[in-house]
Amino acid sequence: MTDRTDARPWVPADPTPDSLREALQGCRGCELHADATQAVPGRGTFDARLLLLGEQPGDQEDRQGAPFVGPAGRVLVDALDEAGVDRSDVYVTNTVKHFRWRSGGGKRRIHQSPGRAHVEACRPWLDAELSLLRPVGAVLLGGTAGKALYGSTFRVGEARSVLRDWPEKYPVAHPPAWVLATLHPSAVLRADPADRQDLYAGLVADLRLAATTLKDADPS
Repeated sequence: MTDRTDARPWVPADPTPDSLREALQGCRGCELHADATQAVPGRGTFDARLLLLGEQPGDQEDRQGAPFVGPAGRVLVDALDEAGVDRSDVYVTNTVKHFRWRSGGGKRRIHQSPGRAHVEACRPWLDAELSLLRPVGAVLLGGTAGKALYGSTFRVGEARSVLRDWPEKYPVAHPPAWVLATLHPSAVLRADPADRQDLYAGLVADLRLAATTLKDADPS
């Protein structure tokens, strides 16, 4: 890490969707910016009823400047569609906005999970997004997202598939009515071939629970 401890100096004091996206590209709140192509903002409308929170951009996300556009993104899109989630009603973002990677030789870039310091450094950006969002529910994709909200003892394998309250220790202006943890789509891709179908089915089942809960909350 550099002598900068977090992103607060770069986050607009009175953020709007446009000012957040513009200011994010100048962020120097941790060292990850130095090796990334760009920062990756969230995608979707800020009046979306469902928040999807992932870990960090991957290789393709870093190159294209949008979340979940690589292989894990294709798994997520398929799972959302199969679960009956209306993707036009989703805002998707990551806990960390720059891609952390190491060289795999040549042009290959190998994903490295962000450390706790990176999550904390990037928290002001997530705080700013959450100040503009008013989601009914939130789905946490993987352990990094879960730990960012619930702390270091969070384990996605133990916490998934259960609706829970938004954590009191992470106050926001408009907390979602419920939070659901599930595995990150990349876990499906990393799994042994024999296990992938079951893991994907579990992801779809969790997202179907989110879709059903959203539908039940619809006043119409």
